[in-house]
Amino acid sequence: MNAFDTLLPRPVTALATGGALAVASPSAVATPSTVVIDPGLSPHSEAYRLSITPDGVRAVAVDAAGAAHAARTLRQLLGPDAFRAADIRGSWELPCGEVADHPRFAWRGVLLDVARHFLPKSSVLRFLDLMAAHKLNVLHLHLTDDQGWRLEVPAFPRLTEVGAWRKGSWTGRQPDGDPTHDGRPHGGFYSTADLREIVAYARERHITVVPEVDVPGHSQAAIAAYPELGSTGEPVEVWHAWGVSEHTLAPTRAVIDFYKTVLDHVVDVFDSPVVCLGGDEVPTGRWRGEQAAALGLESVEAIPGWFLRTLGGHLAEHGRRTLGWDDVMDHAGLSPGVLVASWRGEKAGTAAAVAGHDVVMCPEQHVYLDHRQSEHPDEPIPVGFARTTEDVYAYEPIPAELPEDAHHRVLGAQAQIWTEHLDSPRRVDYAAFPRLAAFAEVVWSAKELRDPAGFPRRLAEHHLPRLDALGVEYRAPDGPRPWQRRPGVPGRRR
Repeated sequence: MNAFDTLLPRPVTALATGGALAVASPSAVATPSTVVIDPGLSPHSEAYRLSITPDGVRAVAVDAAGAAHAARTLRQLLGPDAFRAADIRGSWELPCGEVADHPRFAWRGVLLDVARHFLPKSSVLRFLDLMAAHKLNVLHLHLTDDQGWRLEVPAFPRLTEVGAWRKGSWTGRQPDGDPTHDGRPHGGFYSTADLREIVAYARERHITVVPEVDVPGHSQAAIAAYPELGSTGEPVEVWHAWGVSEHTLAPTRAVIDFYKTVLDHVVDVFDSPVVCLGGDEVPTGRWRGEQAAALGLESVEAIPGWFLRTLGGHLAEHGRRTLGWDDVMDHAGLSPGVLVASWRGEKAGTAAAVAGHDVVMCPEQHVYLDHRQSEHPDEPIPVGFARTTEDVYAYEPIPAELPEDAHHRVLGAQAQIWTEHLDSPRRVDYAAFPRLAAFAEVVWSAKELRDPAGFPRRLAEHHLPRLDALGVEYRAPDGPRPWQRRPGVPGRRR
């Protein structure tokens, strides 16, 4: 059993399958529209078996998530028309055979950045449907950053009254310090009711929403709303630029108390056992030595770790674990239970796993889906590393350098969709697909069962028609379609 199975318990209760299949007890007689829940089917969570004969379909699953996967696989076998149908009950032709399946990793995630460019609730719900269709089960929702605060916190209304809105945005990657922007106001936020609906919608699809509230860097939007949170106390605006803002949170008890209140609200809204506190790319230039000394720290470089330990301890009191970007490995005194998201490469993730930390692999060199998909001049957003669908399919989440006795520390992997250059759901579609389909197979299938030579054919013949049926505006294998072409300029995330 993967270690993450214990972090995301899913009771065997109701099953959301769009009306395709119903749950029955192990003793029930299976009909073509029944999934039998049998915990003894497999030692693997989310496992299922489909038996297709001339007499009908029999499905057995180890738990409710497995039953949902069985229904999704059945839809795949039925073809694109089943993706258009609200209900697949009726007369369909299926090939006879048996499918026995279970996921390789328990954390099969996608980060969706709604802080840089806001996505309406309906778009997030649609994205959850697309995740479910690909058997992905963790949505890492990046809710706060320098460019926007998207999380309503009733105790602090200015976080969304002020922090959720900016005067404009950089178009492309301008030189650091360039004050220009496009002059188009941008903003939006999710009410508490919106977020509860997102969490419930995800739960029905056996997806866990992991919220992220960044500290102590990537916090300029919060500081714009409440200047006293900032390291200098000076008024600032919500940032219009990309990159790394120099404005950081003040290392004071008052700021900690503020964020404890924020996190109290977060854990009330989100049922995830994991909450991300960021901890990455933290400039130390605006902190003073005496501030560190007042906290009993040797230097300002120790302040980010103090933030993570203090607020992580508060989350632990709520029974939640902290997820941090791999920069947290640079901080002394990292708490033992912190999960590490390895984004700068695989080295930090390997070191974290060897040190006894659970790890989610998300290296920018392989699974940053906002990065360009080719070197072709028609590529609309030519940022980051050029990574094709085939490149993503070739990714292996277990680093070659990781000792075998630490393999279990890799909970899984996560594709990243940062939205500095993705300003609409259509742009998200283009960046995500079909590369996200390749990633979904990477985190689901055993390494030895993956088929690099056959994947492009299967994608073109079978899966792209499904994406067409779902209305996904993916990047065509031969390049951007005419309406997807738009000039861009080089740049990088964060």
